[in-house]
Amino acid sequence: MPHAPAANYDMTESWARDADQSDPLRAWRDRFHIPKINGRDCVYMCGNSLGLQPKSARAAIEEELDDWRDLGVDAHLDAAHPWLPYHEELREGAARLVGALPSEVVMMNSLTVNLHLLMVSFYRPTPKRFKVLIEDDAFPSDSYAVVSQIKHHGLDPATSLIRVKARPGEHAIRTEDLTALLEREGEQIAMVLIGGVNYLVGQLFHMEQITACARAQGCCVGWDLAHAAGNVPLHLHDWGPDFAAWCSYKYVNSGPGAVAGAFVHERHAGADLPRFAGWWGTDPKTRFKMGKEFEPVTSADAWQLSNPPILALAPVRASLEIFDEVGMDSIRAKSVRLTGYLEFLLGERLGERVRILTPTDPEQRGAQLSISAAGMSRDVQRALHDDGVVCDFREPDVIRVAPTALYNTFHDVWVLCQSLAARLGVAGT
Repeated sequence: MPHAPAANYDMTESWARDADQSDPLRAWRDRFHIPKINGRDCVYMCGNSLGLQPKSARAAIEEELDDWRDLGVDAHLDAAHPWLPYHEELREGAARLVGALPSEVVMMNSLTVNLHLLMVSFYRPTPKRFKVLIEDDAFPSDSYAVVSQIKHHGLDPATSLIRVKARPGEHAIRTEDLTALLEREGEQIAMVLIGGVNYLVGQLFHMEQITACARAQGCCVGWDLAHAAGNVPLHLHDWGPDFAAWCSYKYVNSGPGAVAGAFVHERHAGADLPRFAGWWGTDPKTRFKMGKEFEPVTSADAWQLSNPPILALAPVRASLEIFDEVGMDSIRAKSVRLTGYLEFLLGERLGERVRILTPTDPEQRGAQLSISAAGMSRDVQRALHDDGVVCDFREPDVIRVAPTALYNTFHDVWVLCQSLAARLGVAGT
């Protein structure tokens, strides 16, 4: 999607107000609870850490509480949303969210748990092919998980882990550098595991091209979609990675520590893969025969361990219904324009006072811009909070700002930039 030219934006507050009036998604903001600071709705730009609560989430949870109260164990079959197949109700919506077949996805566990379970199956080092490739600034949990998996196989991370870095003086990793590395060292790489959108600088990787290149070298490919799911359109089935996982508490707005998602491409359905097995991964046709032999269902459900946590899945179901109603294409269209407006205001209002670490090309970023400046500190973040603006700070000098299409407005972006300019000592215009 092309970048909206600066000529389409204006620095005035009235322009932001007018843009909100013509925004086709403006009504969706009312479907979320907006936190208040000092009695007023805040400017919430932290959906990349924790998305806001859909107003429908409470009713979804209370419905399950009522069925538990009124039906007890019978709710497994007789609830309005029967508990026994409850996770199956989320399958279609989750598949649409990440561009997969329904049989390729399952909502279960938390993100890092899912990554570990999937790596048990897909990181299978051999004496000749044993290395793992990740991005250098991968989210720490990914690094910890990969290193522990390498050690679990009796290998040394010093020789088995490749961290691909941006060029000196740059913040984003060039696709051509990553693919060149794969072509150069691919014969030794057992698994590629990269964040679809990097958490720190907000870079959106060219997942289709990287997946194709890695698979051509014989590598297993996985994606951590924590900052991509609900943020950018995904087409996992068509792109063809072996596996992926994502959390649901950021852009998917399903609550703190929400149940995560996992994807396994259909070509692995029914494959005889090593896995950590559990009762809920067995074929439902034989599950309650209580047999001693594990009989995996031929879908991503085979990676489940235990029966699903109903109260935790209820807000995920409520949130996925919103995404189905709005559609990722509409969300992405507004996101590109909203983030472009933020970039425009930062350039016009603060100029060289700040550096944007995120790529300027909208095709290489999602909703987040990572902003660095001399004097940027956690104190600046706290001062912004005092102004009613909520955003995220990462050491040593980065503020991450995520204007989220479902509930943020153009006026939110305008207020943020006014507050940031004031807190950085830039005079008004």
